[in-house]
Amino acid sequence: MTAHLRLGIDLGGTNARAALVDEASGKVVASCKVRHEERTPLAVARTVAEVARQAAAQAGVDLQALPGVGVGVAGQCLGSSGLVLNAPNLGWRDVPFGTLLEAELRRPVRIANDLSAAAWGERAFGAARGVDDAALVFVGSGVGAGLILGGRLHEGGHGVAGELGHIKVAPRGATPRRCGCGEWGCLEAYAGGMNLAARVREELSDGRAAAALAAAGDAASISASSVEAAYEGGDPYARELWAEIGELLGTAVANLCTLVNPSRIVLGGGVLLGCPNLLRIVRAHLADKTLRAARQGLGVELAWLGDDAGVVGAALLPQRAADPNSR
Repeated sequence: MTAHLRLGIDLGGTNARAALVDEASGKVVASCKVRHEERTPLAVARTVAEVARQAAAQAGVDLQALPGVGVGVAGQCLGSSGLVLNAPNLGWRDVPFGTLLEAELRRPVRIANDLSAAAWGERAFGAARGVDDAALVFVGSGVGAGLILGGRLHEGGHGVAGELGHIKVAPRGATPRRCGCGEWGCLEAYAGGMNLAARVREELSDGRAAAALAAAGDAASISASSVEAAYEGGDPYARELWAEIGELLGTAVANLCTLVNPSRIVLGGGVLLGCPNLLRIVRAHLADKTLRAARQGLGVELAWLGDDAGVVGAALLPQRAADPNSR
């Protein structure tokens, strides 16, 4: 069985998770997650190496016997070079993380954006299994997408394809909001969970977000779930906010479908899956605003693999790097 095990790592701004995955079934057979104590690149590389060793030991696998390590990073990555161009939640710019991690693990490392890794996992064993043209859109603390085109993971000319959260949107009459990436007016600045919660806290001062505050209990605990609860209670502020965010997200996903014409769109992430009313509005705009011809044969699914999508997809990345034609 150990001959079929592959190591995948999901690297976020708060935690690093490593998992040994059976490449034949997609099953996670061992997993370990730790919280970052420091976010400097070298400290994170050492944390990732340690969590990888713990997961390997848990599975009874010699880390040095593994052919390579795949890592999905919550950030913009320069293709297979291992360079992380921008990871806002880690505070990184132009970090050669692949090189740093290879030095710690003494194994080849394949870096990719976390949503690209998740899309590859869903294509192999999840909601896009067997689908050659699919797009995965996750809305959680941020907003991102992963693309499968012609049965292959599509990362673009320089590795940054699928950065849906950083397309520029401007709600009518609104002042552009600054995104964690440093730019203004990004979709993620409005619809990402962290930015959404920050906006609601800002708008507490005029009393309109009182129902969301009541649902959260205190301002520090406000989240998308608080807005969802206020919406359920009929709160006008929450309904107006979900109408705005739902239209922004639904239109963005519709435009993505019009542009790349997938046969399946996979929706996921804690904000979308945890807020059924927002999801319903997003789906309505997706259905209404996708080009009619592109709607033909388009299936919409919710992600199947949950938190495992990233590590499963990451674990399969080194095999894909060795064989670009691998499906």
